[in-house]
Amino acid sequence: MEAEVGRKEEEKMEVEPRTGVSFPAKLPDGKQLCATGLRRRKLLALGINIYAFGMYVDIDARLKELLKAKLGEAAERPCKELYEAVIDGDVGIVVRLVIVFKGLTMSMVRKNFDEGLGGSLKKLTGGQKNEELIKKVMAAAKDGTKLPPGSVIEITRLPGHVLQAKVKDELVSKVESELLCRAYFHMYLGDDPFDKEAKERFGRTLVSYLSVP
Repeated sequence: MEAEVGRKEEEKMEVEPRTGVSFPAKLPDGKQLCATGLRRRKLLALGINIYAFGMYVDIDARLKELLKAKLGEAAERPCKELYEAVIDGDVGIVVRLVIVFKGLTMSMVRKNFDEGLGGSLKKLTGGQKNEELIKKVMAAAKDGTKLPPGSVIEITRLPGHVLQAKVKDELVSKVESELLCRAYFHMYLGDDPFDKEAKERFGRTLVSYLSVP
């Protein structure tokens, strides 16, 4: 009976409403979906949908203790300290990106990624972009790789502040760097996030878990 309940939980899906992309409520390793969102870019004054994303977190005792230490036992709403705790802490987190833009290639994703991550690094370091560090991310991915709609990229923070990247289930980089981890998740949870509503939903979801024994 318990196994059946577990399977049903894994089969639950949540749809990102602006793109129709579905995300599982829970990953096979137990990480739980906290929010979905959309990455848009402006091109010739037009807003272009690039990818939908889902943010997953290990909701375990260690995370709860970390958040309670920052927010207290009776936190009712997300605050800056909550997001900083997730960005800076060695918290298990995955951002699953699902491509929605037609005609995307790995070189285009890399360029977009470098710009966003470079800007985030500058904010955290007082102006240093650190290009050598950025180049290590997705280093094994081939520029000519086509990424049709539905293609999946997963960025994971592993224990020890290791940032892992997979493109279509292929491991393309694994970089140990606390700064790089902070910069990447700052793009989604920092003061100027890719999707403000997704950031707020992420925060509300985490706060709701604090009240669960």
